[in-house]
Amino acid sequence: MKKVISFVLLSVIAAAMVFATGKGDKGKAPPPPRTWDGKTLKVLNYYDMTSANAVDGIAQIWDKYQAAHPTIVIEREDLFNDPFHNKVEAYAASGQLPAVLYAWPSGRSTTLYTNGLLKDLTPLIQKDGLASKYLPLATDPSQFAAGRVGILTLGVTSSHAFYVNTEVLEAAGLTPAKTYAELAAQVPILKEKGYETVLMANQDTWVMQSCLFSMIAGRFGGVGWDQKIAKGQAKFTDAEFVNALKFVKQLYDDGVLSKGSLSTDYGTVVGLFANNKGAYLVDGDWRVGAFITDKSTGQALISPARQSKIQITVFPDIPGTKINKSTSGILGTGWGISAAIPSGSPEEAAAWELVKWLSGEDVQRYQVSVGGISTPSWKNLNISSLPLEPMQKAMAALSSQYTYSTAVIDGVFAGPVYTPLNDGLQAIGMGSQTPEQVAAATQQAFDQWKKENP
Repeated sequence: MKKVISFVLLSVIAAAMVFATGKGDKGKAPPPPRTWDGKTLKVLNYYDMTSANAVDGIAQIWDKYQAAHPTIVIEREDLFNDPFHNKVEAYAASGQLPAVLYAWPSGRSTTLYTNGLLKDLTPLIQKDGLASKYLPLATDPSQFAAGRVGILTLGVTSSHAFYVNTEVLEAAGLTPAKTYAELAAQVPILKEKGYETVLMANQDTWVMQSCLFSMIAGRFGGVGWDQKIAKGQAKFTDAEFVNALKFVKQLYDDGVLSKGSLSTDYGTVVGLFANNKGAYLVDGDWRVGAFITDKSTGQALISPARQSKIQITVFPDIPGTKINKSTSGILGTGWGISAAIPSGSPEEAAAWELVKWLSGEDVQRYQVSVGGISTPSWKNLNISSLPLEPMQKAMAALSSQYTYSTAVIDGVFAGPVYTPLNDGLQAIGMGSQTPEQVAAATQQAFDQWKKENP
């Protein structure tokens, strides 16, 4: 992967980024040198308005910080899903990242790492002695793209969770499926009763790849399958990966996933599951936060009493795989600082104080309490002392439901590689591409990316 050298002058940084990305306009002047007014911190925040406690989170996280730091003005921009990622790319192309921003350790934030746009937080972590406060993974450079600790992460994420609505299953005279054969056999029974089998927000192309297919690919390819491809020891066109894609086709062919899921967006699916429209839901561990009680309203999409009818586990055993009882996991998201901010400057000090708060003990405790995270990175956080609702407790116990955790594809491979895969997974559902075609397109994209990033 290319490494962009950081220079003190922003104009030189901008020129380096233009060269690295190949997106620059030779006739366009570089952005002006960075200046700071001594008080304003611009922040790009990932904000899901559909999540329970979204409004309360503003008060408990942002308003509390502002009250404790009256001399700092937080100028926050709230975006979610693709609009957020599109804005990040726009900021990156212009060389004008906000001072503090929400980011991933790799994957969807690859541009920020490969172009040197996020400050390496290791010196700041060492200066404040924070390494001992966090899980070892959280400060391990090898867990981040380009080998730099670009964010102070909030936790460890399981991108796959299988939510089981036993209330629906009982109404249909069924019990939770343990194998894929059992799951497929439930389709006609559930359909006769008016229920979908598995609900998923497949209109958003990242959901299938991140929340289901990464787990499927791990089961067919085995632990470390992704690194074999990354190192040139295997290909996306090999039988294991193609068979994983074929299984996605089988999900649609068997009716386990309906083609209607391809028009279900990420905001809608939680309401469908909460209102007993389907027996199962595939999503990430973070999604539990959408169902629990909203502190600002006292209402929950699924009441605590009904939550006892929801089990949280992993997808049933799939025949012909190398492993089963697995999930897909990755170091979680967190907060980083623009590399354009000079080291040792007052702006860096202010930005670092904010990042420490946003990824620190108090905020992580709050995030766990409202379902924002399930496995915090703050090492000694006492989760058992928190008044959690049944679904939160079930999610906290998810790790006991699986034996293996394999790679999340968009956490390992760059955007130009996983984007054709995301689109291809949707095309398989629509019947417009075969698994073999999707595998070939993904391998071609990977080969091209390797050629451009030796």
